Amino acid sequence: MQRSILDPTSESNPAMRNRRSPPKSLAGLTIGLLDIGKRRSDNFLDQVEVRLVEHGLNVRRYAKPTNARTAPEPVKQAIAAECDVVVEGLAD
Repeated sequence: MQRSILDPTSESNPAMRNRRSPPKSLAGLTIGLLDIGKRRSDNFLDQVEVRLVEHGLNVRRYAKPTNARTAPEPVKQAIAAECDVVVEGLAD
């Protein structure tokens, strides 16, 4: 079964992308945590970070200025350049 991810930014014209295979292990990788600006997403990511660091993993934090817009280009560029995988905080 082929899996794909839909681009949530435009329901009228979604971009289809093939899902990337997850890494076999997170060891040695840098994990980016992106706070999307929704209420309590920072609390969620704080707990995720604690757990990842407890397992000796490398973590970097990023944040959007507001949940109403996409991440600014410099934030997206930093994540792409500095991280191997990303977790987004989607709490409310």
